[in-house]
Amino acid sequence: MKTVRKQSKPKETKPKTLLSQLAAMPDKLFKEDFRQQYGALCFRIVDDGNIEILLITSRDSGRWVIPKGWPMKKKQPHEAAALEAWQEAGARGVVRKKPVGRYTYLKWLSDRDVSPCMVDIYQIEVKEMAEDFKEVGQRRLAWVTPDEAARRVREIELKSILVDFKPRGRGKSGQV
Repeated sequence: MKTVRKQSKPKETKPKTLLSQLAAMPDKLFKEDFRQQYGALCFRIVDDGNIEILLITSRDSGRWVIPKGWPMKKKQPHEAAALEAWQEAGARGVVRKKPVGRYTYLKWLSDRDVSPCMVDIYQIEVKEMAEDFKEVGQRRLAWVTPDEAARRVREIELKSILVDFKPRGRGKSGQV
């Protein structure tokens, strides 16, 4: 008697780069506008004078990202980025009002659809880390070197921003 093996379905995987994701669904590139988000590049200066960058994991896939979110009513973009850093990582500090960079990615939505997003990034020099914040326990946090941050994130444009990051205009923006 022969044993019959069930064929397993191939595992669905998301392409890793924005370019390969867009190549798999060109209609998203040409039929939809990119949606705007605001991100926080949280950093601190450590004792040896070097920079560490705060990364967090996403709630759904567990991949390494920076805090980010959608525009908020009655909030300037840098204020929205600072609020995301607080809610997602418990980080507060001095936020720069001008973006230090921008990257694009595809956001997988709850209905299994995908939306192209553009993220303007605002630097925040972290002065305080809270132990209790809105999404505590839902994410992991890590302070890493810019090189390590670039290795951990998936988005190519974000990798470039992280590896080349030098704080700009320190002390010229508002405390959040």
